[in-house]
Amino acid sequence: MLSSRASLAATRRLGPTTSFAQQAGWTCAKCRNSIPTLRKGVPSLLRANGPTTRRYGSKTGDNGGRQDHNYGGRSRARRSAVLAATGGGVAAAAATVGGSLLAFGDDIKNSYEAMERTGRVAAALVLCINDYYTTLGRRDKVEKPEEKETLLKACHQRCADRTLKVLEQSGGIFIKLGQHLSAMNYLLPPEWTTTFIPLQDRCPVSSFESIQAMFKADTGQDLLDYFSEFSPEPIGAASLAQVHMATIRETGQRVAVKVQHPSLKKWAKLDMNLTSFTFSTLKRFFPEYDLEWLSSEVEVSLPQELNFECEAENSKRTKEYFGSLSQPLPLVIPDVLWAKKRILVMACETGKRLDDLDYMDSQGIDRDEVSATLARIFNEMIFGEGAPLHCDPHGGNIAIRKNDTRRRGPNFDIVLYDHGLYRDIPQDLRRSYAKMWLAVIDGDMEGMKKYVNEVAGIGEDKFPLFASAITGRDFMIVSDTNEGGVMKPKEASEQKTMSTALQEGLLADLVQMLGQVPRIILLILKTNDLTRSLDESLHTKQGPVRQFLILARYCMRTVFYEQLEEIKKGGSLYWPPNAIRVFAAWLGFLRVELKLEAFELWLSAKRLLGYKNLGLEAAA
Repeated sequence: MLSSRASLAATRRLGPTTSFAQQAGWTCAKCRNSIPTLRKGVPSLLRANGPTTRRYGSKTGDNGGRQDHNYGGRSRARRSAVLAATGGGVAAAAATVGGSLLAFGDDIKNSYEAMERTGRVAAALVLCINDYYTTLGRRDKVEKPEEKETLLKACHQRCADRTLKVLEQSGGIFIKLGQHLSAMNYLLPPEWTTTFIPLQDRCPVSSFESIQAMFKADTGQDLLDYFSEFSPEPIGAASLAQVHMATIRETGQRVAVKVQHPSLKKWAKLDMNLTSFTFSTLKRFFPEYDLEWLSSEVEVSLPQELNFECEAENSKRTKEYFGSLSQPLPLVIPDVLWAKKRILVMACETGKRLDDLDYMDSQGIDRDEVSATLARIFNEMIFGEGAPLHCDPHGGNIAIRKNDTRRRGPNFDIVLYDHGLYRDIPQDLRRSYAKMWLAVIDGDMEGMKKYVNEVAGIGEDKFPLFASAITGRDFMIVSDTNEGGVMKPKEASEQKTMSTALQEGLLADLVQMLGQVPRIILLILKTNDLTRSLDESLHTKQGPVRQFLILARYCMRTVFYEQLEEIKKGGSLYWPPNAIRVFAAWLGFLRVELKLEAFELWLSAKRLLGYKNLGLEAAA
């Protein structure tokens, strides 16, 4: 059955020729130190000595059409009709933009750039839709399954390449959209998701002059009056913002300054209209693949991500939450000094990318421990009482660094950046979600069906599909408890089975299902997929067993607290009948706790004895 494909975004390694400004996140101290700084009075021409990067322009595009479904033979006349209809869509887009320009103000009224952005999106849409219709028609005339698959894969790749070019030309919101699509491995063919991987690390850069002008407009103060030093080249550029190193003139504190791309304010409304137009057009020609829910989610989340004051609040709240835990985790959240809507000044906290395996190995950092720590951090966010959930944990937003100051515990820190996209999971949903995962881990099919319905409103007909999407595994594996279920390591044959399922009509069912589930579930799916990808990029030796035991521990804790709450409604916990119920609930929690402790002890013994490739059967 269909399932999440493990995202490859976090596994992409930065090559030696990758320019500094292309690195997502601001994590490379060595490169940072090599960048010339700009002091007041020093000509800005110093920037010419920095690395060559593409400047953030006012260019645009959006993603094209997609998907594989058996549409029956298409005649030339039918394809001509498609082109004509799509051309009508282009005209409609132009009309939409023309009307929108009146609302956007004189600065972009009748702008050639606005029409150019619109035309770029519409042209890609026409080409991709026609490409898919033509390919599907040819595919229906082919008998051999291998040839069918080859035709469709080639079409996926052509359209993905075409769309990538448009997204890179557009920048800003479209880069963000592409990054989001690259993580949707449970939904899109691999040709699309892998093609969009470069968008995680390759983002446009806004000019230093535009940053100076924005700082003056937003603060009323010249940038070099507030900072004694300000690196003219960013140490990291992302889709919506870039980060510069600077020194505060008054205190001498070294800080990281996150600044929004100035042109986003100018084009945000138009780009959102174009995004909505793209998905509505796709729905028009491929009604089975209704992705309008995706543009609706972007419309909700984007304003939050563009408001750095909101990000500052999320950052402070997350730092306070994890700081209050009785068993602290090695998580570092940079302190926020102050924030404006488009400017965020924070403490400088650097580290290496999580896919820098050579760094971890050279520093004696155990990758298995890193994997376990990530599992604890994000399970705490999902299942912790009152915990905020970081919904964009891709490789560029997480760093790792050595920390030898602790007597006990990990010898590393996890640094978490970019707190713009957060959600709070309602208590009832969190509890049902915990019970659903316990049923998955225990192989309880009836329990799975019950809690999948409570979590996402999914009935028995779509239950296998949702179970695969949420676990990232083939449903045959999920349901086969005799062979270990989800605890069983993932094999290449399983991935092939899931890919084949996409080509055989299940993709349409998945798209329709995702359009029906609560939006918070979509973000949890995204977080699950990204964290699973991060874990796979570490290439750990322990397989999925430890991850699921850690997950089970947090789920059981959630259920245990709910049981205590219910028991308290019946009176004192010390009343004999209640005390018995408390003891029974505690035994359930203890069962999972002892399993995890036994597995942790086994791993510790393995490290002490120097074994590196022991099989997992010993732990099972």
